[in-house]
Formats: sequence, structure tokens, C-alpha cells
Amino acid sequence: MPAPARTQLLMASTLYGAATLAAALDAGLLPAADRRLLIVANTAAVPETTPAFDEAPGFERLRTRFDGVLSWNETISPFHPAGWSPRPDDAPLWERHLRLLWGLGTDDVEIVLESLQVNPALALAQLFPDAPLDVYADGLMSYGPTRSRLDPLIGTRVRRLLHVDLVPGLKPLLLTEFGVEPEIVPNEVFTKVLAELSDATAAGLPDAPEGAALLLGQYLSALDILTPEEEERLYVSMLRGAVARGHRTLLFKPHPSAPARWSRLLEEEADRLGADLTLLETPVLAEVVCHRLRPALVVACFSTALFTARAFYGLPVARAGTDLLLERLAPYENSNRVPVTIVDALLPGLEDDGGREPDSPERLEGLLAAVGYAMQPRIHPGLRPAAERYLSAHLDARTRRYFKRRRLTSLALPGAVPSQLAFLPRHPAVRTVARRARAVRRRLLKRKKTAGSA
Repeated sequence: MPAPARTQLLMASTLYGAATLAAALDAGLLPAADRRLLIVANTAAVPETTPAFDEAPGFERLRTRFDGVLSWNETISPFHPAGWSPRPDDAPLWERHLRLLWGLGTDDVEIVLESLQVNPALALAQLFPDAPLDVYADGLMSYGPTRSRLDPLIGTRVRRLLHVDLVPGLKPLLLTEFGVEPEIVPNEVFTKVLAELSDATAAGLPDAPEGAALLLGQYLSALDILTPEEEERLYVSMLRGAVARGHRTLLFKPHPSAPARWSRLLEEEADRLGADLTLLETPVLAEVVCHRLRPALVVACFSTALFTARAFYGLPVARAGTDLLLERLAPYENSNRVPVTIVDALLPGLEDDGGREPDSPERLEGLLAAVGYAMQPRIHPGLRPAAERYLSAHLDARTRRYFKRRRLTSLALPGAVPSQLAFLPRHPAVRTVARRARAVRRRLLKRKKTAGSA
């Protein structure tokens, strides 16, 4: 009896993700398969009004790597991909339905996906419980801990983590609680894929004069990190900082979902400063813009494109607004914390005078171990010794921004209280007073409750 055919289901929600998959295939990092089907998930807030990435310029160059392209949104309509997952009792029915709908029959299925801890990737993994999983990294987030505790029935199926080497020497923390080993997608293969996309979208991009600066928008208000007004001010500060550095020609690539009023505000500020501002409204990757236009400076808040611009194309980069984001990110385990921390620790600020030295790879590794433990102590209890070592040796006025005192206190980590008062939590008299205070508070609450019921 012949062995069943093998079908790979590869899910992506962005063109960057599809490019990563294409590079992994070109590098021979994925197992051989009889068929490869790309599942496109449009996770925009209103997918009905936002085209999916398979409609973007240049995608046709990537399509040739796959035997078919399927729409996840159509498959689960009318539900939103980010909010739908199958009920456990319904999962077997859904698997039979998808095998019929997608023509899988009795094929052995393998799944390659990103952001396994959230839908739609998690939903797809749940629908095929016997399928082995390969995960590919979602930019800088791969260097942080898994954002929530995964069901072991899901996590133990992951064979490896594919990632682009954005920060050489730094090992991803994502999914290491399941012993998952990372594997690098070669930079030269990934840049070759980006060059394909660049060739396909050349007609939609303007020429950039020498000395132009590229400003990247991220739509941070959609993530509830900043208010729309604060994000407007952030982009205006980027423009002012670039002009102060001597860049009189500016390119602004807004987020596809950003409101038009942001662009108008920037145009008004550019006119006031006597600078020439061009809006890049063509829906292409920031990496493609960097490859094609080669700007003299790339400015963003914590975009992964800052590292691809620096690592792949050798372009000067600068960060802006990371200090504000480190203060605003909530809760502390917000998965954007690690990307913001990496950008803040390694890249120069737009207004820096050059006096601050970036962190070394060794010190950055210690910093991320401490931040990762503080974010997810239950998932990564083994990181506590590394966190204690880092905080004991390196916590100062500059590194304090990466931690919250309340978080350090709840975890009993160094730095929770000023060093001259560090003896207090361990002092027997202080602990006795604290116990008595809690007992008094409980009695008062009990009396208040009894009086209220009477």
C-alpha cells in the first residue's frame, strides 16, 4: 500500500511573512512535500475594506513557490480571523470539512505558521491535532518569551523555529520552554526574495534624491499603546529630528491603516521647516523601499525594518519614541516590550549626540533574560538566576527604564527598593509589623462587611 501524500499548509498574514516563507523554501529549510498550500489570513481590523497581502504589488513573484493559495477569511466567514477558534468538540468536524474543502483527502498534513500563541495560527493548529508544526518568527518578537502559556498538546508539536538573523549573536527565546531550537533563514536568501519584490514594484516608487531620510509609521494607536494625538506628535518629532540632522528631503511611509490626517499634519510641518516631504502610499514592504531607494537615514519607533535596513543594506538608522513606549506598554508582559527594548538598547536615538554606547551582544543577552523573566516568570522560571545577576550588576539610571519597580517587587528581584533600604523586606521586625497590619486590615474589612449586611 503506497504511503499517503504529504501536504504542507503554510499560513501567513503579512507580505513580510510570505517573503520569509519563500526564503525558507528557497534555502531548502522545509521538508519535501507533494503539495504546498499558502493560507492567507487578513487580520486587519476591518478585512472587508483592507486588501489582503496576496493582492499587493509583487506577490505574484512569491506565488510561484506554492501549489495553491487559499483564503482563511473565506473559509471561516463571517468570523474574524483574530477572534475565531474552534470549540474543542467541533475540531474533528472542522478537520473533516477542511480536508474536503481543500482537497486534502487522507494526506499527511504538516503546518508552517507564525504567532502560534494567537489566532488564526493557533486555530489552524487546533484543527489538525496530528500535524507537526514548524514556526517562523515574527520579526523582533522572536527574541522575547511566548506571550502566553501554550497548551502542551500544541507546544510539544513544534519542531523548530525559523527566523531571520536580525540581531547576530542573539538567540530567540520564543518557544524555548518546549525545547524548540531556532534555525536561521540565511540573510542572502531573504534579501534575494526582497529583491524580487523590489523589481516587481519598481514602477510604484518615486526616485529618492541623495541624502533623503525615510520615516516609517507604525500606527501605534491601533495597538492602544499611544493615543492618536500622541502618535501624531511622535511622527512630527521624527520629521523635525531628521531635518535637524540636515535632511531636507523626507519620505514618509505610513501604516496602511493610518488616517490621512497624519500625512496632512506632516506636510504642514515640512512646509514650515522648508523641507520636501513625499508620501509613499504604494502598499510595499519597508524593506523593499530600503532596497530600492537606499535612503541616507531610516527612522522609526521599533519597526523590524530598522534592523533589516541596517543588517541587509548597511543603511544608517535611528530610533524615536522608545522611551515613551517603554513607559506606556501595559501590561508588563505586552509582547511588544522586547522589540522596543532591543531597539532602545542597540540603536542610536534620533536626537542622540553620540555619547551613549549601545549595549554589547553579551550585555543585551543578559538584559533580555531579565526582561523575559520579568514578563513571563511562570513560563521561564529557569531565567531567574540570570535575571538576578543582570539586575544586581547593571541596574542603573539608564537600564531602569526597562523594568517597573512594582514588577520587580512582586517577583522579589533586585532593584525592587532602593539599595539602602534593601534590608527591610528581610528584617524580622518589619515582617512582623506587615503581618499585623494585614491582620488589622482583614478585621476592619470583615466588620465593614458585617455592618453592611445588617
